[in-house]
Amino acid sequence: MTTAARLDHLRALLCRLQDTVRTRLIAARDEHPADALAGIAAETAADTIYQIDRVSEEAILDWFAAEWPADCPVELVMEGAEGGDAHTFPRGTPAARTEFVCILDPIDGTRNLMVDKRSAWVLAALAQRRPAGTRLGDVVVAAMTELPTSKQWASDQISGVRGCGPAGLVSARIDVRTGHCAPLAIRPSRATDFRHGFASLARFFPEGKALLARVEEELWRELHGPEPGRSPLVFDDQYMTTGGQVYELMVGHDRMLGDLRPLAHRRLGIESALVCHPYDICTCMLLEEAGGIVEDPWGRPLDVPLDTTSPVAWMGYANETLAAQVRPVLARLVREQLA
Repeated sequence: MTTAARLDHLRALLCRLQDTVRTRLIAARDEHPADALAGIAAETAADTIYQIDRVSEEAILDWFAAEWPADCPVELVMEGAEGGDAHTFPRGTPAARTEFVCILDPIDGTRNLMVDKRSAWVLAALAQRRPAGTRLGDVVVAAMTELPTSKQWASDQISGVRGCGPAGLVSARIDVRTGHCAPLAIRPSRATDFRHGFASLARFFPEGKALLARVEEELWRELHGPEPGRSPLVFDDQYMTTGGQVYELMVGHDRMLGDLRPLAHRRLGIESALVCHPYDICTCMLLEEAGGIVEDPWGRPLDVPLDTTSPVAWMGYANETLAAQVRPVLARLVREQLA
């Protein structure tokens, strides 16, 4: 039986897992030169796997083998662990007999972290297994922990259980030097428009960038009108990690973020794995619990399978007032330019 107390215990376990991953990564960074961790380890259907990813993946598998409770059988769905036998714990449990599916991104934002440019995140979400296929909407517990750069002492961690609401989110700023935890405020922006705020669509890589920029430019033109010669009304920040984008919305830094790359690639006939996948967006439940909104580009609930390969187009908003302004305009632009 899945009680509230049991789910909260599982939430705490995911946080402990992510603490272990962060500690292991910091130690590896201190022990090895940067170029050793930036080497390519493998190419998978999901993404390019770098040596630094392997450090995180091994830490996760080691932790589950040693720490995961035997009375809660789980299957891991994880970037870098595709192919071969399923990763289940306790070891040897048939995947069909596990109670939960745990989808993870060992490092979301690898390219930021491996050159010591900007924080990355370790993401994990736990969903109750569904015989017909487990999906993002089945997630009941989620946690995300910041993987800081070498000059950064703070690591933010946010976790929660579905239905907990803003007051039920567990959030802290952790001093990685001492382990001291301080409260972290989680409050999406309450702005009623986008003027003088951060909001953008993901354009991380060259493929499809011009098309996506055109869609975004027309979106702002319709919402705010042309204002040539004046200071920018909307600011752009390309934080190359989906988990980091969810975080930016949760803490009030950004008012809207979205990723339409799968639609742009399809429109242009581009085959690329460099898009958002379910493991990248697996902690979006936390934004929803905080009072923000995550949905597909047409304003519908985000409904994707918990796997490592499905392309995911999504939109995130700090509040409903902002979402209501964008939805009709974006839906038409998607239909006209990305369909």
